Amino acid sequence: MLSHVGIGFMRLLAHLPLAWVRGLGRVLGWLLFALALSRRRVVQVNLRLCFPELSPHELRTRAMQTFVHFAQAWLDRSWLWHGPAPMLRRRLRLCGALQELQGGQPTVIFAPHFVGLDAGWTALTEQLPLAFTTIYSSQVDPTLDRWILQGRKRFGRPRLFGRDDGLKPVVQALRAGQPLYLLPDMNITRQESVFVPFYGVSTATLTSLSRFAMLGRAKVVAVVTELTASGYDIHVKPAWVGFPTDDLQADAATMNRRLQAYIDQMPNQYYWVHKRFKVRPAGEPSVY
Repeated sequence: MLSHVGIGFMRLLAHLPLAWVRGLGRVLGWLLFALALSRRRVVQVNLRLCFPELSPHELRTRAMQTFVHFAQAWLDRSWLWHGPAPMLRRRLRLCGALQELQGGQPTVIFAPHFVGLDAGWTALTEQLPLAFTTIYSSQVDPTLDRWILQGRKRFGRPRLFGRDDGLKPVVQALRAGQPLYLLPDMNITRQESVFVPFYGVSTATLTSLSRFAMLGRAKVVAVVTELTASGYDIHVKPAWVGFPTDDLQADAATMNRRLQAYIDQMPNQYYWVHKRFKVRPAGEPSVY
């Protein structure tokens, strides 16, 4: 019941001016910061580990801004998934090395976990004549799961693979010229991860970016989505040179270094609510 009410609210929200949606998101972010104490601790621990130079006041301010951007991006899914297409084209600006997504060469898109991930996906699938693919994690709530899937399949001819589908169909699609929108910068499992530095902290890091690039004989292009006052800017970066190599650990370290550079440009928009340092090297205690 709550899911249906929430989805109905998002449908209504889609038709409000963007400034109103963002204002509501700001209030929601403040409430989450005040009430979601365990998640606030996760954000503060992440920020303290990655930015030890921050004063307590600066850390608290950055944590609050993280919650605000998180809430604003979540409410923006209202118009991303239910707003009219002309509105989306005004609010979603593709920019940068767009030629990297032309020509049909197998391409793995490195899409870091900034709050605007769904806006980036929507812009690509709505504005470019390509059949994008991605890997989808099912939601526990079936109503919410259907809504998210419908939103992410709204434009183009996308293919969303489940984690149980395995590598083969993903690699086949990649080799056929369907760009893979990959989100490998999360701490999901110890398996298929290596420990490499992330902001100087030894961090369990997935090797999937390198592995998919090798298996698909693909180049890697980063797409970084920035929340702005008028919507989102979706920055397409030049293809990475010399990546992948035959060293998964070195490639994971390269990915983290490049990710740090992207985060440093807009640190308040990264997905710090995730327990990025949950899996620790053997013998190390939990940081949370």
